[in-house]
This record gives sequence, C-alpha cells and structure tokens, in this order.
Amino acid sequence: MNLVINNYGSFIGKKSERLVVKENGKVVHEVPFFDLSQVTVTTAGASLSSDAIKMCMEYGIQINFLSSSGQPYAKISSPQLTATVQTRREQLMAYLDQRGVALAKAFVYGKIKNQVNTLKYFSKHRKEAQRETYEKIMAAVKKMENICKELDSLNGEKIDELRGQFLSIEGRASAVYWDLVALILEGKVDFPGREHRGAEDPFNSLLNYGYGILYSQVWSAVILAGLEPFAGFMHVDRPGKPSLVLDLIEEFRQPVVDRTVIAIFSKGAKIQLEEGKLSAETRKDFAERILERLEATDNYEGKKFRLSTIIQRQARSIASFVRGEGKYRPFVGGW
Repeated sequence: MNLVINNYGSFIGKKSERLVVKENGKVVHEVPFFDLSQVTVTTAGASLSSDAIKMCMEYGIQINFLSSSGQPYAKISSPQLTATVQTRREQLMAYLDQRGVALAKAFVYGKIKNQVNTLKYFSKHRKEAQRETYEKIMAAVKKMENICKELDSLNGEKIDELRGQFLSIEGRASAVYWDLVALILEGKVDFPGREHRGAEDPFNSLLNYGYGILYSQVWSAVILAGLEPFAGFMHVDRPGKPSLVLDLIEEFRQPVVDRTVIAIFSKGAKIQLEEGKLSAETRKDFAERILERLEATDNYEGKKFRLSTIIQRQARSIASFVRGEGKYRPFVGGW
C-alpha cells in the first residue's frame, strides 16, 4: 500500500506497530507498517515524528515528498536497501560497453510501443462511431511503428555514439503520439501540446502530477533492486538528475499515467485550477486514481501482475542484465 498524505498540517506518527496520520488532532489513517510499501507526502505543512521515520526504515518503507505540481524534491530511504555493491559496479561499467546500448534501445522501444498501444486502446470504440478519427489513429500508429523499426539498424559499442539517434527516434514518435492525443481529446479539453514544468493547463498539470507519483514509485524500485539511480543510459548524467529513474519510467508513463489522464478527460471531466495549480482536492482524487492504476494488473512474462510489481521486476531485470545473468526486455502493456 502506498499511503498519500494530501492535507495541509497533517501529522505522521507511530502508535505501537502502526503508522498514524492525524489532522487537527484527529486520527484519519491508522495503517500497520507491514501493510505499507511507501508513504508519499504531497502537501506543505506536514510533520513526521522521528519514531515514525525509524519504523518506516526498519520495514523498508520509503517516504517520498512531492511539490503541489508533482515534482519530487526529497526521499527518505534506509541505507540497508542498496543490495550488493557488485550490481552498482557492473551498472557503471555497462555504460562503457554494449550493455548500455542494449538498455537504451530497450527503453526507447518500450516507450514507443506503449504509446502505440495507448492510441490503439482509445481507438477501439471509435472504429464504428468515429470512423475518420479511427483511421487517423491507425495511420499514426503505422507511422510510429515504422519509426520504431529504425532502432533495429542502430548498433554500436557505446551509448554515447548512438544517444543522439535514439533521441531522434523517440522524439519523432512522441510528436506523432501527442498530436493524436490532441485529436482524441478534441472538444473535451484545450490541449496546447506537451508542456513539462510550469504547465498551467489542466491536461498537462495532471500529466505532470501523475508522472511525479510514478517517478517516486520507479525510484523506489531502482533502489530496492540495488541499482544506482543517478547512473542511467539514455538520459545523460547531470548533478541531481536520477538518469536511470528517468530511463526506466519511460516504459510506464503511458500504461500508468497517460491512460488514466486521457480517460478522465475523455469522459468529460472538468479539472479546476487554483492560481495555475491543481486544487488540493483534485490532487487527492487524482493520486488515488494513479495508485488504483498501479494496483491494476497487466500481462507480464505469461502471467498477470500488478503494475507496481512489474515496475519492481523490471528494475530487478536491469540489475540481472548488467550482472550478465539474463536478457533485458522492455515492458509493453496490453491494450
């Protein structure tokens, strides 16, 4: 369970073997520590007791902090969750050989395929009702699949030799994808195009907030797999930039966040902003939807798993791959 703390002034404490959340002196949540996987604080003015932090660390529960726009700004995790040093050593070495190329290619492939499947998912009921829109979506899908095939011809010894070409493929496919998302949402919401930080429209604001929650989930999975969050492959190294988290999140943006947000607006929901930001109530409701989506199942290696579990298994698959213990296959969700 990922517990989200949304309300200003909340107090997070400990009572026996349970995490307790109080608002205005009244208990609003009381959860056994063994039932928790993460605690995510999305509000200002919240306070945590040292006892609660200690117990969370003993149970391996990571504590995430997000701004009102969904940007992660802090994380508390136990220093015991780093697994073996061998994994990190191999991860750093992989950047200099074909393992890094293979991982980067997989991340781009997974992202494009999940974008394609998201478009297919929202085209299903339009096949008869909106034939013209359906045909435009299918034409875009074919174009994106052709762009994705360009990955097959790209091979090299080091990721630095190929990153620009990978980014070009990813960028061209994404441009097509967002154009079709705008078509799907036509008449439902004003979508000015994809905007990241500083977005003030409802659609981009929800996307960014959802990505923030997903970002924390992926970061936790990376740490639990014994990987170094700041040593990625597709995303370049920069101070304070967890590039491996940004690499792995690419496989899950569409299955977890995009599908949820597009569905909300497709159903005609009206999202209100306050001073250019999502209201506290909107953030609370939307966080619950994202967490529900993370608990939904999808096909993975021939079985059904929760998406939150798939994220963790993918992180562990990266760790196994860099150690030379198996192949890495990107996650592609169903539609």
